[in-house]
Amino acid sequence: MNPFVGMLTALAFLSLTACSSSGGSLALGALGGAAAGAGGYELHLKNQKDQVEKDFKDGKIDQKERDIRINQIERDSLLQ
Repeated sequence: MNPFVGMLTALAFLSLTACSSSGGSLALGALGGAAAGAGGYELHLKNQKDQVEKDFKDGKIDQKERDIRINQIERDSLLQ
């Protein structure tokens, strides 16, 4: 399963089972915000990786440059 899909499933489950205290609501809101931020960041990195692959296929960069860029993107990823 895609890690992002798993994270969204867990978030949906937590939202359905959240306790009624304000502390629980605050924690759930913080968790939801963090998940949305992390998901957006990972989507951005995926788009960067796709652009590097496109540049490589189009001949704009060579294999060495592709490997360097992909390695840097993977190091920046939160979900490895």
